[in-house]
Amino acid sequence: MSVKKRLASPERLVKWIKYVLYAQIFIAVLAIILGLIERHSLSAYQDGIYNSLEEAFNDAQLAITLLQGVGILSLIAFIASALLILPWIYRANKNAHQLGAQNMSYTPAWSIAYYVIPIFNLWKPYQAMKEIWMTSNNPSNWRAGKTSLILPIWWGLWITSNLLGQSVFRLSATAESLPELFNLNLLSQLSNILDIPLALVTLAMITTIQRMQCSHQ
Repeated sequence: MSVKKRLASPERLVKWIKYVLYAQIFIAVLAIILGLIERHSLSAYQDGIYNSLEEAFNDAQLAITLLQGVGILSLIAFIASALLILPWIYRANKNAHQLGAQNMSYTPAWSIAYYVIPIFNLWKPYQAMKEIWMTSNNPSNWRAGKTSLILPIWWGLWITSNLLGQSVFRLSATAESLPELFNLNLLSQLSNILDIPLALVTLAMITTIQRMQCSHQ
C-alpha cells in the first residue's frame, strides 16, 4: 500500500477550521468595536456626564446587549475550533508516523491529551506540535531539521490568550466599581485584539503542516 493511500486526508477538516478561525476574527473585531462603545460610556460617567453607571449603561444598552451576545458567539466559536483543531492534530501526528518518521516522542492520542492535563499543558502541546512540524518537513531525518518562528509565536499567543481569558472570567464575576469595570474592559479588549493574530498564526501553521505532509505523498 502506498504512503498516499495510508495518509488520512485532513482537507475537509482544514476547510472547516478556516471557516471557524475567520469567524473568530470577525467576532473579535465586532467585540473590539462594541467594547470601545462600552468604554466610552464608562468614561462619560467618570467625567460627570451621567449621574450613575446605570444611566450611562442605559444609553449604551444596545451595544452592551450586543457585546453580551458576541461573548456567547465567541465561546461557541472557541468550542467549535477546539472540536476541529484537536482532531486535526491527531490526524497530523498520525500522518507523520505514516510518512516514516522514526522514534517520535508523541503519539496521536498524547499530542491532544496534554492540552487538558494541568501543568503539562504549559509546554507539552508545544513540543508535540514542534515534532509534528519537523516530521512533516523531513520525515526521514526530522531531528536534523529546523523549526519555524511561527511555532513559538503561536504558542506564546495561545498561552497569553488563555491567561487573559481566565482573568476576564474571574474579574467579570466580581467587577462592580468604576476602576474594576475599566480594568475588565481593558483586559477584554486586549483579549479580543490578541484573538486576531492567534487565529491568523494558527491558520498559517495548520495550512503549512498540511502542505508539507502532502508534498511527501
